[in-house]
Amino acid sequence: MYLDAVVVIALVIFAFCWFRRFSKFVYAFAIIDMFLRLIHFVAGLFKIKDFTRWVNSIFPGSIPSIMAKYTNGVLYTILIWIYAGLMIFFLGYTIRAFIRKR
Repeated sequence: MYLDAVVVIALVIFAFCWFRRFSKFVYAFAIIDMFLRLIHFVAGLFKIKDFTRWVNSIFPGSIPSIMAKYTNGVLYTILIWIYAGLMIFFLGYTIRAFIRKR
């Protein structure tokens, strides 16, 4: 029942413990979210019922979908703003890396 939340929370805790620098944590957080979105995108493209059912039962659609599923009200708003802030940091780090490579 709570497997999707457990999977994502475990991945985020692992990323936080493994990467001590904030920028690396932001990259790992964004990669986890992109991975979840990509898995659901691929499951939608294949249209194999068993595979799609397995993906939907094991992997959540994205990190915000987990937040929406298990929280509501003010806590959900706070978590979404934290998520948006992390994605803004990710965008900033990505743009800065792109500009430095030129």
